[in-house]
Amino acid sequence: MANYIIRRLLLVPVLLIGVTLIIFGMLQLLGPVERSALYVTDFPKNEKQIEGVIKKYGLDDPFFVQYWRWLTGVKDPLTGEREGGILFGDFGYSRTASQDVIDIIKTRFPNTLDLALWTIFPMISVGIWLGVKAAVNQNKFIDQIARVYSIVGTSLPVFVFGLLLLMLLYANNQWFLPGKMSDWVSRLIYSGEFKQYTHLLSVDALLNLRFDIFWDAMRHMIMPIITLSYINWATFLRVTRSSMLETLRMDYVTTARSKGLEERDVINKHARPNAMLPVVTMMGSSIVGLLGGVVITETVFNYPGIGKAAADAASQLDAVTILGLAIFTGLILIISNLVVDVLYAFIDPRVRLS
Repeated sequence: MANYIIRRLLLVPVLLIGVTLIIFGMLQLLGPVERSALYVTDFPKNEKQIEGVIKKYGLDDPFFVQYWRWLTGVKDPLTGEREGGILFGDFGYSRTASQDVIDIIKTRFPNTLDLALWTIFPMISVGIWLGVKAAVNQNKFIDQIARVYSIVGTSLPVFVFGLLLLMLLYANNQWFLPGKMSDWVSRLIYSGEFKQYTHLLSVDALLNLRFDIFWDAMRHMIMPIITLSYINWATFLRVTRSSMLETLRMDYVTTARSKGLEERDVINKHARPNAMLPVVTMMGSSIVGLLGGVVITETVFNYPGIGKAAADAASQLDAVTILGLAIFTGLILIISNLVVDVLYAFIDPRVRLS
């Protein structure tokens, strides 16, 4: 098991280099003038200043020279301080938010993580439960309903379902609210009376024993949670149902039944664990999507996460911000895939030998 994990860990640097090469290659589609925005907060006003920035940061140098400088940054010959370098957390300056991209990530990612934490459990548990129920009751009424739902769920666009929720739960009744928090919570947080341990609003509210703030945070997250869960339930249902049906036809399941085991034990102890391998793959990609920022959902509900920041940057053609967020999302993807690979090894020991 240790050797398997070590092999996967050794692949991480290679994947990171690959991701950064692809993103930097995309950056080369921009000219030196546009790429100079990566290194300066106040964009040069005239041609002479622009040429100075291009010369200082070598933006007309060969590709791999620029790539290395982009990774490690440039040392100022006068002060000796290092400027730029994504290895040191400098992803450039965002014109959209008027701040460094790394500050956007620090501010917005906790919001996305907060939403993801409350979405993961209902998204996965209900989706798998529906898939198992449909497979066990193949061609019965509950299976027919589940199959119709899976088609509707995967066909209905996210923004349409989100807008329906806004009309039903906010416009008509205002049971749940868009955004992240109410004004009174915002004033309380920035007054210093509310201690932020994790910068996850719902978690910090519980740690401060402020259940009124916790309820306000949940009122703002309920609609995004329902939207993300609803769409993913349909996909989890289809994958789990297909895998369970294949597993239920296996010889060892027939043998377990012939030994007189209760059907519940056959399903829960023998069939379901062995049907989870493709579901884990689906689980990993879904969690990556949540952590990387769900652009449409966060935009529809005006939720200030990573996805909303990317949408704002895209609407204003802010390439620096988009590429910086792409690097961050790529890092999350690599780490998540590593976790999924390790889970594979626990679920199916045969994977360790492959």
